[in-house]
Amino acid sequence: MTTPSHHDELAAEQFARKLTAHLSMAEAGLPYVVTERLRASRIQALSMRKRTSAPLRAPSTESAVSLLGIQSDGTVSLGASGNNHDNTPIWVRRLLTAIPLIALAAALAFIGADQDSRTIIDVAEVDAALLTSELPPAAYTDPGFQQYLQTTVSDTP
Repeated sequence: MTTPSHHDELAAEQFARKLTAHLSMAEAGLPYVVTERLRASRIQALSMRKRTSAPLRAPSTESAVSLLGIQSDGTVSLGASGNNHDNTPIWVRRLLTAIPLIALAAALAFIGADQDSRTIIDVAEVDAALLTSELPPAAYTDPGFQQYLQTTVSDTP
């Protein structure tokens, strides 16, 4: 069964083929420059038509609605139709939606606490090294101590 729009497309396609055949026959008597300009115009027109032509499978609004089910309370669910008979209370659905956010917040808090404990351990190691070393703590604040460290490090093999 052909629809009116399909019939119009067929008529337009038939007209375009007849026009193309007529122009191709008349092209033989034209100068070379004109034929090259016509060839470039044809290529440009074909590329425009390819861009504007319909894709192989265009999603229709009915299929999009069947993929995304809109519930009566305004929530959207993937893979379910709008007339879904789900008896789950809305607070349970919202709680289930919030679980990934809660897990993310807990993971970030755990990572922050772990980083803080590692920083504390590093500072404690430095403090322990300072207190157990042979130098007095005042030596570390001496401005010449930095230069002493640089010369001794560069002198050691």
